[in-house]
Amino acid sequence: MSESPPTTPVCYRHPGRETYVRCTRCDRSICPDCMREASVGFQCPECVNEGRRSVRPARTAFGGGAAGRHGYVTKALIVINVLVMLLSIASAGSGGAVIGGSGLGGLLGDSTPLTNWGSVLGAAIFPDGTVGGIAEGQWYRLVTAMFLHFGVIHLALNMWALWVLGRSLEAQLGRLRFAALYLISGLGGNVLAYVFTEPNRPTAGASTAIFGLFAALIVIERRMGRDISQVIPILVINLVFTLTVPGISIPGHLGGLAVGGLMALVLAYAPRSRRTLVQGAGGAVIVAALLGLALIRTAALLA
Repeated sequence: MSESPPTTPVCYRHPGRETYVRCTRCDRSICPDCMREASVGFQCPECVNEGRRSVRPARTAFGGGAAGRHGYVTKALIVINVLVMLLSIASAGSGGAVIGGSGLGGLLGDSTPLTNWGSVLGAAIFPDGTVGGIAEGQWYRLVTAMFLHFGVIHLALNMWALWVLGRSLEAQLGRLRFAALYLISGLGGNVLAYVFTEPNRPTAGASTAIFGLFAALIVIERRMGRDISQVIPILVINLVFTLTVPGISIPGHLGGLAVGGLMALVLAYAPRSRRTLVQGAGGAVIVAALLGLALIRTAALLA
């Protein structure tokens, strides 16, 4: 009886394709379409996927994901601010909302129906006789104000600072932690503006969050042992600008600076073993304290 000739191996995923190449991990035959180059030889798609699942994703020094280096959150925040500016201009229907007005020596645009709706405002009587403001229950203003601007110059200055500071911080912190830093800084500045500004004076702008990013950059860079001599002069210039130019919300800027620095300390110095828990709890405590200050201010205005 004659022996049957040996059969040619076929790809386990494509039985109609003959091949003599085998996966170096599972030893199954694989065709050229299924080959995945490995450090030694080739692997099949299933073994490659299994290997990826067993590899821990890269993290930054502060626990964030490596995707932060792409700056997606920074770009998204800029897009949101620009879109809100367009809506603000559309709500006004006048050129004063774009450039030129009564603010900052005529450099800032006028207020618009949208800024009137969303800026930080303690309590005021509107032209139509209605009463509004945070003390009257419009708590959303503490968040919306950080996305509203008085004209394109106001917007452009803040977005340039966000582009410069945001990409660096997002790359080091990761997307989620950077987003939390930005929003909590903005909230902190708006709460302090609410507490220490006359109740009928509206304030708005991303500057509250931007000043928080300034403080955070200093904290993060120092934690990494890097030189901050180039950051300090820029921050000092912005502080002098804040304290000397009429019409700028000093409590808002300084509040954002303080809260941003505090949040950065939580992010930078959380113990590695319980880093995510400590960072999340620290952020929650800061937000709770800010809301407590806002409640105290509200009670005082309603007394």
